[in-house]
Amino acid sequence: MGKGKNKDREDRGPKKSSNKGSNGHHSKVSHKRGHQESKYSSKKTNFPAKLAMWDFDHCDPKRCSGKKLERLGLIKNLRIGQKFQGIVVSPNGKGVVCPDDKEIVEMHGAAVVECSWARIDEIPFNKIGGRHERLLPYLVAANPVNYGRPMRLNCVEALAACFAIVGHDDWAAMLLEHFSWGPTFLHINRELLDMYQECTDCESVLAAEKEYLALIEKEREERKEMRDTMDIWTMGNPNRVSDDEEEEDQGEEKDEENENDSEEGEEKEEGHTKEIKQESNEQTSEENTKEEVQEIEDNVEIQESDSQVHKEDAAQSIDSDLINRVSKVVI
Repeated sequence: MGKGKNKDREDRGPKKSSNKGSNGHHSKVSHKRGHQESKYSSKKTNFPAKLAMWDFDHCDPKRCSGKKLERLGLIKNLRIGQKFQGIVVSPNGKGVVCPDDKEIVEMHGAAVVECSWARIDEIPFNKIGGRHERLLPYLVAANPVNYGRPMRLNCVEALAACFAIVGHDDWAAMLLEHFSWGPTFLHINRELLDMYQECTDCESVLAAEKEYLALIEKEREERKEMRDTMDIWTMGNPNRVSDDEEEEDQGEEKDEENENDSEEGEEKEEGHTKEIKQESNEQTSEENTKEEVQEIEDNVEIQESDSQVHKEDAAQSIDSDLINRVSKVVI
C-alpha cells in the first residue's frame, strides 16, 4: 500500500481519460449530442484504405464533412503531435498529388487537416503531417459552402480528389456517395481529373495544371476583349429582336402560311374529287336500283298476263265441255 501522495492517488482510483481533441480543447462528448457522436464514431465501416484527419473544431458539426465521416466510422481522428505514414493532403505540402503516389495510398491511406480556410494561420503544421505531405492541383469545390470556388475543397472532397488522381475513382465515389452533393464534385472536375490521371509524377501534373490555367486565362482575356471592342449601342437591346430577325421571322411565317394554304387547297381538291366520285357512284347505284325494280315489275306483268291467258283457256275448255254435255242430253 502506498504512502503520502501515492496513497491518495491510489484511493482516488485510476486516472480518467481526457476528452481533449487535437486542438487542445475538450471535445463535445460531455453533453448529450456528444454522447451520440461518440457512439456513432465507435462503429467501424469497411473501406479499402486508411483514412485519418486532424480535427481543430473550426467548422459547424452539422456541416462538417470530416465529422460526418467520423460518425460513419470511415475516418480516424488524430492528436496533435501524431504523424501519419500515408499521403497527407495539407496546405503545408511541398509537391502535388500524382499517380505515382498510388502505392503509398494503397498501403498507408490518406489524411487531411480538418480546419477552416479563414483560420489556416492557427494550425501548428510543424506538429502534424508526415513524410508524404501533398498539395492538390487545380480543382473546383462542389460543397454548399464554397461551391464553384477553385481550391476551396473540404475534407471529403480533398480525400476523393486524392483517390481519383491516383486512379481510384471507385474509392472517391464510395466516399462522396454519403453526401447529396458528392457526385457533383466528380462531375464538374471530370475533365481535370482525367487529365491528371494521364500524368505520372509531380512535375507532369504541375505542367498539365499550368497548361489548363493558361487556356482558362486565354479564354477569359478573349471574352474581356470582345466586351471591350463591341459597341453596345450597335448591338441594341439583347432582350428585343432586331428588325432583320423580325423580317426573317415574318418571311418564314409567310412561307409556312403559304405551305399550309397549298396543303389545305390540295386537301380540299382531294375532298371535292372524292365527293364527285361518291355522288357518281350513288347515281349509278340508284339507276341500277331503278332498272332492277323495272325488271321486277315487267316480270310481274308478264306473269299476270300469262295467268290471265291460262284463265281464259280454262274457261273456254269448260264452256266447250258444257255444250257437248247439253247436246248429248238433247239427243
